[in-house]
Amino acid sequence: MAAMDLSKLDSLDRIVAGASVVTHISLFLPWLGVSELGFSWSTNGFGAGFLGWFGAILIIAAGVYLVMLRSGSEMPKTSFGPGVTVLGLSVFGALLVVIKWVTLPRYSYSGSSFNEGARIGIYLTLLAGIVQVIISFRLFKRTGEAVPWAK
Repeated sequence: MAAMDLSKLDSLDRIVAGASVVTHISLFLPWLGVSELGFSWSTNGFGAGFLGWFGAILIIAAGVYLVMLRSGSEMPKTSFGPGVTVLGLSVFGALLVVIKWVTLPRYSYSGSSFNEGARIGIYLTLLAGIVQVIISFRLFKRTGEAVPWAK
């Protein structure tokens, strides 16, 4: 097994990896919460439902795969290239998190202090996922790989 050499990562690779780290941290932050008259409840990414945490795990997996691939670790062969793999994981993961965010309940009454809705964790995951998709697309275009359905 080859040792990981992180010096082989370029700036775009580091951004994808950084988005994965931010997503990993945000899984432990509040994603959904309720507050009313001094009472407050929130749940993290793992408790916010399947779409949220699975999408976040796919975003993390894209970064881990890219770092392992670029650092010289031996990776299993796939039927398509690494650019498609990283882009696909990023897009699918970010899409699941967007769907989760759109379907979260949102209530806020101006006459009282009641508030229910998304919290900081899901917003950080959305931001990291969108950044990772954009950078993954740039990496994909740079590799010159063909998309799997165009073969």
